Amino acid sequence: MGVSNHTPDFLKMNLIEKVPLLETPDGPVFESNAIARYVARMKADNPLYGSSLMEYAHIEQWIDFSATEVDANIGKWLYPRLGFYPYVAVIEDTFITALKRALGALDTHLASNTYLVGHSVTLADIVMACNLYHGFTRIMTKSFTSVFPHVERYFWTMVNQPNMKKVMGDVKQAESVPPVQKKAAAPKEQKPKDAKKEAKKKEAKKEAQKPEPVEKAEEEEEAPKPKPKNALDLLPPSKMILDEWKKMYSNTKTNFREVAIKGFWDMYDPEGYSLWFCDFKYNEENTVSFVTMNKVGGFLQRMDLCRKYAFGKMLVIGSQPPFKVKGLWLFRGPEIPQFVMDEVYDMALYDWAKVDLSDAAQKERVSAMIEDLEPFEGEALLDAKCFK
Repeated sequence: MGVSNHTPDFLKMNLIEKVPLLETPDGPVFESNAIARYVARMKADNPLYGSSLMEYAHIEQWIDFSATEVDANIGKWLYPRLGFYPYVAVIEDTFITALKRALGALDTHLASNTYLVGHSVTLADIVMACNLYHGFTRIMTKSFTSVFPHVERYFWTMVNQPNMKKVMGDVKQAESVPPVQKKAAAPKEQKPKDAKKEAKKKEAKKEAQKPEPVEKAEEEEEAPKPKPKNALDLLPPSKMILDEWKKMYSNTKTNFREVAIKGFWDMYDPEGYSLWFCDFKYNEENTVSFVTMNKVGGFLQRMDLCRKYAFGKMLVIGSQPPFKVKGLWLFRGPEIPQFVMDEVYDMALYDWAKVDLSDAAQKERVSAMIEDLEPFEGEALLDAKCFK
């Protein structure tokens, strides 16, 4: 890079000087993923490309996901800090959020899969591990990746595969996020000084009493602007104080129905809050108990962005697979907050229905879900998780 890719011979193969580039008897190939695909398919029936058309499609799917969702967002977080691009804090936050969303999706998939496709390493795993490498070693510290335990397990499994280790060596995780590197300004060319001009400049400086108003305006513009408030913070005050309910829920150890459930309905403000039932759309997939519970746990982790505005109960129901996943959520405002719908991809995996409090049966169902009442709707509770 920066040496042989500028030569006339290289430019004949690639006019935009892309590195890496593979020379083959049939012509050149550039872009690392294209090269990887070419090499993997040189051998007929290579297991790296799966054993069926569907596995082939899934391998291609994860290669593209790795490039566009994982590698791209790691780079947009890392490279401005290394000084390759201008650093803007607000934009950095956007890319970190996008990366967390991608890793959250990957973590959910890996909760029930050792590898991305099938039961052995494929080209998708090689590409994903390489794209995660710079994140883990340069900017994604343990405190960042610990939220995605299945991604962690997967990455360390991959980089310790014998053939991966031959290339990567011993991999160590970043201990800190690199500080922002600012490029030093180029020194100005020194010109011979004109004595008369210098004298006039000094005289002008003495006469200056105060900075020009325009300069002051520029300084004010450079001051950091306060972050806009969440739309939910601008709603009219509610008689229900969410933190008080959460404390009551946590501190009630006995007579739960008489104390906590009664307290909830005494506090509940239908004008300031709304209640929602959710039902997982794909319960037929919930055939392994610990995988199902991990799936729910990952969902609750990703809901952390709305902790200030929500309370939730998630139940895993049934003594035999497939297990059912149902939930109850209390949200600030009359609807499910849009920023939650936009940022937590799991929301689309559930059917959502607003609780009709005029229906006594629905109101009792709310109480039963808060209480973890068992049996629930005639079935045993495998697990009950609270978001508070």
